[in-house]
Amino acid sequence: MFNKQVKPTSGPAMRADLPAMNTPEPAAMNTLANPAPAPRKTPKTASLIGDDITIEGNIIGDGELHVDGVIRGDVRVPRLSVGETGHIEGSIQAEAVETRGRIVGTIVAKQVKLLGTCYVDGDITHEQLTMETGAFFQGRSLKFQRQPAPAAAPAPAATPAVAAPSLMPAAPAQPAPAPQPASAPGLSAAQ
Repeated sequence: MFNKQVKPTSGPAMRADLPAMNTPEPAAMNTLANPAPAPRKTPKTASLIGDDITIEGNIIGDGELHVDGVIRGDVRVPRLSVGETGHIEGSIQAEAVETRGRIVGTIVAKQVKLLGTCYVDGDITHEQLTMETGAFFQGRSLKFQRQPAPAAAPAPAATPAVAAPSLMPAAPAQPAPAPQPASAPGLSAAQ
């Protein structure tokens, strides 16, 4: 149908039966052949606080935390597990808490699992609470209060509403009585 002959303008001789191709520059070829590697999301490994470690202070993190040692402070992580030798004195905020050890303080989490060897002294605010036989829990179990969905505003009526008349007549406003001077016992105000 179409017969187009391409004549090379520079460089090595090209075959006339093949179309001319623009070859990228060597620097551009390098970026095309080896694009910049996309940042890989490596799975986060759980941080471990060993049984020979004592931490005094708050802990805040984005990963999972396993405690076999002692923490004296508040803990805020997505997932927390406390081993049998683990001990936390402070408040805990997490998505999920699983404990075999000792916690003295409040727990706020969606899922809380108290295993048979645990000791918890404090209030637990949760969506789901699981307790095994043998678990010790002293405190209040409080269910998360979900925020109710906002109710749709009622559609405005076609005719304006008229206020109903009050069934009780309005009391006339009366001035407050003037304060009386204090009198000594046995004396009248007229003396």
